[in-house]
Amino acid sequence: MIIFEWLNSQLLKMEWLWKGVEFFVENVLGLPMESSLGGSLHFFIYDVIKIFILLSILIFGISYVQSFFPPERTRNILGKYKGMAANTLAALLGTVTPFCSCSSIPLFIGFTNAGLPIGVSFSFLISSPLVDLASIILLASIFNWKIAIAYVLVGLILAVIGGTIISKLKLEKYVEPFVFNNKITEVQQNELTTKDRVSFAKQQVLDIVNKVWLYIFIGVGIGAAIHNYIPEEIITAILGQDKWYSVLVATFVGIPMYADIFGTLPIAEALVLKGVGIGTALAFMMGVTALSLPSIIMLKRVVKTPLLVIFAGIVSVGIIIIGYTFNIFSYLFI
Repeated sequence: MIIFEWLNSQLLKMEWLWKGVEFFVENVLGLPMESSLGGSLHFFIYDVIKIFILLSILIFGISYVQSFFPPERTRNILGKYKGMAANTLAALLGTVTPFCSCSSIPLFIGFTNAGLPIGVSFSFLISSPLVDLASIILLASIFNWKIAIAYVLVGLILAVIGGTIISKLKLEKYVEPFVFNNKITEVQQNELTTKDRVSFAKQQVLDIVNKVWLYIFIGVGIGAAIHNYIPEEIITAILGQDKWYSVLVATFVGIPMYADIFGTLPIAEALVLKGVGIGTALAFMMGVTALSLPSIIMLKRVVKTPLLVIFAGIVSVGIIIIGYTFNIFSYLFI
């Protein structure tokens, strides 16, 4: 237990980095930690460095594993299962694809084009941006392991239930015809060597960091401002845990934004530190990652309005239920 606590504090929460940044802010910059500017700079520098370190390590490991499962192999695996088992497997496969919602849509098209039921493809589409292996570690580093594991479980449940409902409703007619009409050419995959897999993993780290770095800076910057400049009274007056509408507001405020979990986590962290319910903060985070406006616009190109509305409605209701559930049972997680 002592060893686990040490590993958790030093490798995951990076207390050594916290103290190092604290020394830099107070002794090099000459800013007291108690001041708004000093506290904001510490929050910003510490969170940015920590997120980039964890992100790079985790994406490398995930991508190395992912190199064993190219899209063709993934489609073949999913094609062997039917019903809820297929939806569950699609949701689980979504956890090893570190993509934002927009990046997941091409794979969604490929799965549907390959003949997989659209409900299975939607389970993947919900899970991929919402839940990934990196999110478990990052959530644990910012909050704790209970919240991280619970978040992943409810995210997978939402993906499975959402995809299953869409399958049961038989909504294939609302998918644009070109999605089904494109012929897929099977490409023979050469077996990758260990060197190839390492090279692939390194490239994935570079590609993903290049895509998300701006959102991380923006997210951490907003989190730092919330944490040190916006009075707690203002935030709790709008999003306080005692406000019945807080989860609704957080969910629908998050939808127009575009970021991934790495950019939204610092904002959720700052909100919780200001007294916002954990469910409210997670609802905001899930709204941004699963239902961002750009991804909805991209999805509109491949599905018709009725299916898009049903998809957005299922995910929105699911996020709201998850948010209220976390708020009600927050005492179990904190």
